Amino acid sequence: MLHTVAKLHYEADMSQVDIARRLGVSTATISRLLQRARAEGIVRIEVLDLATPEGITTQLVEALGLRDAAVIETPAAGALTALAAPLGALLKQAGLTAGSVVAIGWGRAIREVIQAGLPRIPGALTVAATGGMQQQAAHFQINEFVRLAAEELGGTPHFIHAPYLPSSELRDVFLGDAAIRDSVALWDRTDVAIVGIGLPHAINPPEASAATLSEQALFHAAGDVIRHYFDAEGTLIPWEGEGRMIAMSPAQLRAVPLVIGVAASPEKAMAIIGAVRARLINAVVTDSKTAQAIIEALLPR
Repeated sequence: MLHTVAKLHYEADMSQVDIARRLGVSTATISRLLQRARAEGIVRIEVLDLATPEGITTQLVEALGLRDAAVIETPAAGALTALAAPLGALLKQAGLTAGSVVAIGWGRAIREVIQAGLPRIPGALTVAATGGMQQQAAHFQINEFVRLAAEELGGTPHFIHAPYLPSSELRDVFLGDAAIRDSVALWDRTDVAIVGIGLPHAINPPEASAATLSEQALFHAAGDVIRHYFDAEGTLIPWEGEGRMIAMSPAQLRAVPLVIGVAASPEKAMAIIGAVRARLINAVVTDSKTAQAIIEALLPR
């Protein structure tokens, strides 16, 4: 009877009163039988520890060796927009003041968090981390991101009115322009960089990434940060356009105290891991599903 009572109560979800009526005994008897079932191990009640964003953040920092991270519970919709608040918190913690330099990358995540709003840091300087692209897609309008970020921070924007991938000859001409030269000079004194993390081209179609044929051929790349490609182990992958890009170099990114990678998609887990291993980012702002995918990908196989 002990097993029957336990099955009816815990699996069939019957009340003690209904079980008593069905078996023709008192409710008190059913209560005692249920207590015995628990005492004898027939029934085990377990309260699971649910992973909290705070706990996942700690795991992520330890697993990747990050300087910092911020993880939010994955929202039902608008995951990228929801990353603006934790990004803002990291910017406040960075101790930025008037004259601090914030470099801005491109991509959907960057567009969404900047449009959602950044904290006030009066006098901060914003600068494009790369030249622009002759693409009408909203997520490539890097100078607009720089302008809007400066407006929200209460700072001054510094644009780069040059393509990210000119010819070798034109690259020198663009970098000889005084305005562009002054903006590029800010890369060596950047305090914080905010960048997106690109998917491998096997997942991200050329029309979404505007990748050149040379970039599309990098089939073994795990992802990229402002077109610096890397594999899952963090090894940088050279490509035909690398030497003529107008963009912060890997060495310049590695010299920045805080480079925040902003991304929210479990399919970007290996790209984020590769970006950290390549030392192109040292902080991550993401959602819990993406963070858990990263942690799971790092588990021994």
